[in-house]
Order: sequence, then C-alpha cells, then structure tokens
Amino acid sequence: MAAQQLIAGKETLAAMRAEMTRLDKQLPEYDTVVAMYGVREITAAQLIAEIGDVRRFPHRSSIVGFAGVNPAVDESGKHVSKSNPTTKRGSPHLRKTLYQIVCTCLKKAPTDEPVYQFLNKKRAEGKPYFVYMTATQNKFLRIYYARVKECLEAFDTKNAPQA
Repeated sequence: MAAQQLIAGKETLAAMRAEMTRLDKQLPEYDTVVAMYGVREITAAQLIAEIGDVRRFPHRSSIVGFAGVNPAVDESGKHVSKSNPTTKRGSPHLRKTLYQIVCTCLKKAPTDEPVYQFLNKKRAEGKPYFVYMTATQNKFLRIYYARVKECLEAFDTKNAPQA
C-alpha cells in the first residue's frame, strides 16, 4: 500500500514537472534563463515562477530586495555597522533556488563563468561561507535581471505592432 502511494506520488511529481517545463518553454525568457550556468529546466521554472515578470522591478536592487539576499541596514546616528545579516524579506523558495544554483557553481567550478569568478574572489578575500554564498546569490540575481530584461525588451521590440 505505501509503495503504491510512493509510486503514485513520483508519477504525479514527474507529470507536474513535465507540465511546468512545457508551460515555461512558451515564455520568451525561457531560453535565456536556461542558458545561464547552473540553471536547467526545473530550476528555470522555479526562478520564473518565483520572480515573475522582471519588468515590474524598476531597478536591479529591487529584485535583490524582493529575494531578500541584500544586507540589512544597521545605522543609528554616527554608528554604521559593517557586518549585517541578510534581510530575508522575500520568498524563501526563491532563496533556496538561488542557493542551489550557487552550490552548483561552487561544485563545478567553471573558471570562465562570472558568477563563479565573483564567488572565488569573495572566498579569496577570506569572507565566511554564508557571506560569500549570499553575495554570490545577489550577483547571480543581478545578472539574471539584466539578461532577462534585455531579452524581454528585444522580444517586445520584435513583436511591437507596426504603425
């Protein structure tokens, strides 16, 4: 009985993933997202679903704040803290997806990839694990924002009605 439920659950999960991928492939930014290092079909679906349309964010700092991977501000009068935790305001699911992408970069160590180069630079500076992983998630998100926004603007220009 339990084995049958497990098999049924796996089949349902596989069907849901296939449907997510099918729907995501219809989006204009899908190929751009999948082309990024550490992102494949399921991860792309998670990113696109959690972030939505990047054009709703006026600046790259807005999307970073939405994800909650930006450092918190700790100031009072002349006191300015130098070591702050992340805000963790946004979606925990998005942060988990970003963490998985950065872990892939860390494990595979692609020296020609800008995200890994940034991560390696932060490690060489002697930053603690959580600090360089969060900073790299921030960096990945800024690159994601720029690439997807550029892709969508090109798509809009190409599909704009001719006057």
